[in-house]
Amino acid sequence: MIQKNSAILGLLAQTSIHAGTGQQIGFIDLPIQREGHSGWPCIFGSSVKGALRTNAEQKKIEYLKSNGTVIQTQEEYAEKVQNSEDIAVVFGPSTNNASDHAGALIVSDAKLLLMPVRSLTSHFKWVTCPYGLTRYQQDCLRLGIAGQSFKVPPVNDSEALVHVTATEDSLFLEEYRFQTKRIDFNQGPIKALSNLMTMENATDLLRTQLVLVSNNSFVHLVNHTTPVNAHIAIETQTKTVKEGALWYEETLPPETLLYVSLFANDARNGNSSMPAETILGMATNLFSERPWLQVGGNETVGMGWCGVKTLSQEGV
Repeated sequence: MIQKNSAILGLLAQTSIHAGTGQQIGFIDLPIQREGHSGWPCIFGSSVKGALRTNAEQKKIEYLKSNGTVIQTQEEYAEKVQNSEDIAVVFGPSTNNASDHAGALIVSDAKLLLMPVRSLTSHFKWVTCPYGLTRYQQDCLRLGIAGQSFKVPPVNDSEALVHVTATEDSLFLEEYRFQTKRIDFNQGPIKALSNLMTMENATDLLRTQLVLVSNNSFVHLVNHTTPVNAHIAIETQTKTVKEGALWYEETLPPETLLYVSLFANDARNGNSSMPAETILGMATNLFSERPWLQVGGNETVGMGWCGVKTLSQEGV
């Protein structure tokens, strides 16, 4: 029997996301995280794992409160929440006890799959490329997740592949013009990508908005179309801008689709015999009732919210 110890989480951004690097790049004071080899936006696995742990700890607190438990100090929080077996075995113990054992859940970077790009000729488009689709299929194969295999069509730099129902002969993505080529996406990318999206009408939307461009064109789009917003700080007394308090922050736009690979080992804590299947279930069950996750910074201004869809070895 195949052990069910892996899954993929589809993350569909519902608000802007700022998962930052902590260092300035060019004129952007707060850039987003990117892959070193490709330059594509991503969210590092440490950030995703931290968001998952925060979600799990919040649910643990809600459970304790419902049973009359009151947590008043940081020491009580660490004992009853951070180092409780159902948290520590999955994600690892708290920082002060980090050397005791590793967490059993392996969390990958959140990889980019669909980038929303402004179109000058129609509604925004969800843009991807052959490399992105092929990489996603390879991850599914590695994790033993079936039903995501399809032939990825080739595309040259001047083309944009669209679904057969599209009517445009040419397409503008930002200021770049592409010659469209119609192809049937139904049994390929549309079916696979809709499995990762928390939208009931995902299939219909992908038929009108999915665009496949070349790897070279995609690199250019993801490097030059991410929003960069100016921020200022205001003097409380004068209500004017503080001197020198201007900074530029980069974000991933709403409607961005990323995916995360999850893989579970058996418990690494010598006091626990929790199997890998149970550990994976504890992570994926976080979204059984509320399929949302906040990741990255600026939570207090509504950033970082994603709809979460779980794709497991058993299917969606």
